[in-house]
Amino acid sequence: MHISTKVLLAEDEAVARDILGFYLNTIFDEVVVVEDGRQGLDTYTTAFNKGKLFDLVLTDIKMPNMDGIEMLEKIHALNKNQKFIIVSAYKDEDMLLRSIELKVLGYFIKPLNVDNVMEMLTKAKEEVLSDKKHNNDIVIINDVFTYNKLTKLLYENTTLVKLSKKESIALDILIKNQNTIVTIESFKKELWKDKNALDATFRTVMKRLKDKIKTKDFILSRKGQGYIIE
Repeated sequence: MHISTKVLLAEDEAVARDILGFYLNTIFDEVVVVEDGRQGLDTYTTAFNKGKLFDLVLTDIKMPNMDGIEMLEKIHALNKNQKFIIVSAYKDEDMLLRSIELKVLGYFIKPLNVDNVMEMLTKAKEEVLSDKKHNNDIVIINDVFTYNKLTKLLYENTTLVKLSKKESIALDILIKNQNTIVTIESFKKELWKDKNALDATFRTVMKRLKDKIKTKDFILSRKGQGYIIE
């Protein structure tokens, strides 16, 4: 089962940006590249507000508009679990102290050594995948869809699936009762607090939900019984 991975790279130097971008793209599924800390923070914040998360943020320290550490601190304030890799032309002790509270997986010193870069990025991906597999809040439904039980958000690969309030509640009920058939009466009681609500109204909600997951539909209908995610 493939688990999709996404990385944000912030680097102002064109050569380093090209090298890191190239190797990141050989290891991770999606790489978003920006040229300074301000762009990095704006890109991260926009994605975060849409429910889209980066598995790894890799950044240079000395950059125009906003340095890497300030960007990382602001990202950390948004997402305490965000993983980082730092790039710098030299080891800055003050910067290292400031980064202690952050989840820094590694530190690249320029000029970049390709073997070191590949080794660290490979280890970073292994850690990212391990966390995803063992995160109890993340439900890997199939090789296309994942569900975050904490945020109640559904993703098709790395893209957020936009659900209505009723669709979201219906999906959450199925996730919580995975491998168990949920009756139509149970759905209606949760969705409208009324098990006597019209079956046709419920079927409309379920049809719209299933239309949004048709890439690889995982909700099974059991005639005369209800619905189930196996």
